[in-house]
Amino acid sequence: MKPSALFIPVVTAAVLLAGSLVSSADSLTIKTEDGKVHGKLINSGAVRAFQGLPYAAPPVGDLRWKAPQPAAAWKGEFDATKYGHHCAQGAVFADMIFQDGEGSEDCLNLNVYTPANASPKSKLPVMFWIHGGGYAGGGSSEPRHNGDFLPTKGVILVTINYRLGVFGFLATPELAAEQGGTAGNYGLMDMVAALEWVKKNIASFGGDPGNVTIFGESAGSFAVSTLMAAPSARGLFAKAIGESGGALNQGTMALETLAARGPKDAKLLDALEVKTLAELRAVPTAKILETVAKQKGLNFPPNIDGKFLTESVLDTYLAGHQAHVPLIAGFNHDEGSWMAMGMDAAKWAEAAKKRYPDNTEEFLKLYPGSTDAEARASATDFGGDMFIAFGTWKWMEIHRKTGESPVYRYKLDLASPPSKFHPGSFAFHSDDIEYIFGTIDTRPGAVWRDEDRKLSDQMMSYWTNFAKTGDPNGPGLPTWPKYGEGDPVLHLDNPITSRPDENRARYDFWMKQEAK
Repeated sequence: MKPSALFIPVVTAAVLLAGSLVSSADSLTIKTEDGKVHGKLINSGAVRAFQGLPYAAPPVGDLRWKAPQPAAAWKGEFDATKYGHHCAQGAVFADMIFQDGEGSEDCLNLNVYTPANASPKSKLPVMFWIHGGGYAGGGSSEPRHNGDFLPTKGVILVTINYRLGVFGFLATPELAAEQGGTAGNYGLMDMVAALEWVKKNIASFGGDPGNVTIFGESAGSFAVSTLMAAPSARGLFAKAIGESGGALNQGTMALETLAARGPKDAKLLDALEVKTLAELRAVPTAKILETVAKQKGLNFPPNIDGKFLTESVLDTYLAGHQAHVPLIAGFNHDEGSWMAMGMDAAKWAEAAKKRYPDNTEEFLKLYPGSTDAEARASATDFGGDMFIAFGTWKWMEIHRKTGESPVYRYKLDLASPPSKFHPGSFAFHSDDIEYIFGTIDTRPGAVWRDEDRKLSDQMMSYWTNFAKTGDPNGPGLPTWPKYGEGDPVLHLDNPITSRPDENRARYDFWMKQEAK
């Protein structure tokens, strides 16, 4: 008996549906060099997520405070449907919320997010995110770093964890003696190991290993500028984006040599009452974090270790020896908003005389304070320049002269609405993250406006256009001129505009102060 006309399309539909389900299931299983991984669909099926993938061996036991080692291969399928642990850290920033539970030293994992239809033939540009947090906090599972939306713009997103604080950057003489005269910078080495993992594996997810853009915010931006200077990272990325931070300062944020740094870090052994590295490696994670928290002035930034970095980042850029890649960089309008608290005209005048007794008049022309409101605005500007803006400007300025590559400069001016952790309305430090990831709805307590959603979409387009071609411009976007003659700056606002730099005199002032 022949099937009825009604039955034929039903059977056909069932077969097609089954084929679709098989195809979808197959697309969620990817073979990496270490073994198969199985992910999940997010954003209503628009994006594939592969989370918690190990890119190096757990840096625990004898591997604590050593360069990252290869991850062990596995049999069967690795469950890549949930985040791996974020890296062990103290209570650094109240607004850092993690979706993976407790922190751990076993944290060298990354997440890959792709468009749902990506295949090994897609060769999509890859965006490699390095989170901020002062090299002491943060993690890839923070909701603001979710990968639901950027891949819908035609890119693959990779977000990583890397060792932080004492576990990522301890640089004692004992470690240097063990490791051939070098110590510290393990967190930066982790980033390079993750980039090497991307080079080996990302094609299987649909990415182009030859078109990787590294981008990061705050410490992540410092890291981007540093990776551009690091020989071991050369050839692992083709473009760079820095959001609020650059490691080219000579002042209080300058990197120390290992010789200067080592004796300071050695105080940790005394505080823990241990004498050998074996004893130090046996101390529980929690006790180390508790001890560090009690030590005044003990922090753990990168250093010039003689191997990962053989000279200052500034010297590398001045000599033109950094990676010659296109760069987007900039900062936010109110990076120094913390400095305006309690400021008035009298306090500002007093502070100016105390800090700059020999050129108070010049300083007050650049940062005026004739009224209380003007003093608060100048305090915000000065705090932002001292903290982040000047270093970021210096990075752009030198790279455009010695990097032989285009530079695009921005400033985020739109004041975001008040939220739980940021009760005022301003463009504060880290304000850009949710706009760029399209995750503004993850910010607790914020009531967003149409202009915020529009700007978020525009910023996502600029960033992903740049990842694709090295040029952020594209259809429907206001023109973003290259940073060159006239010092043009793109102002991310409502609406977006571009105009010459209005504050170059301030940065020239800072350059003169550094030269003294």
